[in-house]
Amino acid sequence: MNLSRHFCLGTLATAVLLGSSAAHGASDDLQTLITQARQEGALTVYASTGKIVKQAREFSEKYGIKAVGVKAKAPQIIEIMSREAKAHNVKTDVALLEDTPAAITQLLNPGAVVSYVPADMQHKIPLRYQQPLAVVLAPNVVSYNTAHHQQCPITNLWQLTLPKWKGHVAMQDPTGKPAYTDWFNQMATHYDQQMRDAYQQQFGQKLVTHEHSAMAEFVKRLAANRPLLTHSDTNAAAAIGAPDAKQDFVGFISTAKFRKNKDGMKLGLCAGLKPFMGWKYPSLGVIAKGSAHPAAAKLFIHYLLTQQGIAPQTVDGKMSTNPDISLPAKEASGIGRYRNQLMPFHMDTASSDWQQRQDWQDLWNLSYMQ
Repeated sequence: MNLSRHFCLGTLATAVLLGSSAAHGASDDLQTLITQARQEGALTVYASTGKIVKQAREFSEKYGIKAVGVKAKAPQIIEIMSREAKAHNVKTDVALLEDTPAAITQLLNPGAVVSYVPADMQHKIPLRYQQPLAVVLAPNVVSYNTAHHQQCPITNLWQLTLPKWKGHVAMQDPTGKPAYTDWFNQMATHYDQQMRDAYQQQFGQKLVTHEHSAMAEFVKRLAANRPLLTHSDTNAAAAIGAPDAKQDFVGFISTAKFRKNKDGMKLGLCAGLKPFMGWKYPSLGVIAKGSAHPAAAKLFIHYLLTQQGIAPQTVDGKMSTNPDISLPAKEASGIGRYRNQLMPFHMDTASSDWQQRQDWQDLWNLSYMQ
């Protein structure tokens, strides 16, 4: 498998410039923006989380601007916004897209949407999350059953490839969940040495592989260990954390599933796992080019970058890219204490993640069927 690490940023850079503060007016005063937004009419916002309905409602209550939040899967949102752009009939104003590589390739690069960073946020949000703008980072973590173990039974990702865990790792099928193949590619591109170091820590010798990276070897071995593949995080969490589970599972889930612990689930974080206990998956905030409500759209992006605006999602462990915003004390997983143990996502190689998805899926399928 030949996975190229090189890609072209030219089109993306142009798309981001269209949405930059220079293009939209770096001197936009927030109160002026509010006044303009109130003159524009209703706003339509899409996101892959149902929390967008509450966020839109609370935005309306705060600013007196009608906003409608609509939940849809990322591919649906991308298709809707792409078709509206091609038809010059833009109805969707703002979208929060959890599939960064697809959003960049299919919406930003063709110019269907623009990325906008509010002027008063530019000095706060790390530059790596501004080109294009990532609004929130969703942690995906390795979890275990606290009824079976007092602490996580694994300390190293490579242990998931051992016979002990054959058939006892629960996760969504990577062929249907892009976050996994993007994680594979990010690890191969940026964290190959960390995976090699973790291998040596586990097995006492250097990794020898014919694959292009340590992560490719890990993916190959993990798939061959026949994980329990599910269609949703909910099902994976149920396999891992059921209080009456007869079998012992560990696996990958979103921190959002830890809220089920209040209903009796027994999900625990695998803190201290080498080289990472999970990864942070970014969601882009984009504005439709040609929106009839440009001021309201920019105001909504600004709102998402505030404590109040993102609060419905931070309770699930999702992390704002605005470092002034911390996770609430009532967040169920406790991931806030371990955020530095999550793999950072490199936005600048998202195009490579998109280009290599099929190769990673092929490697997974071939290894799983062996």
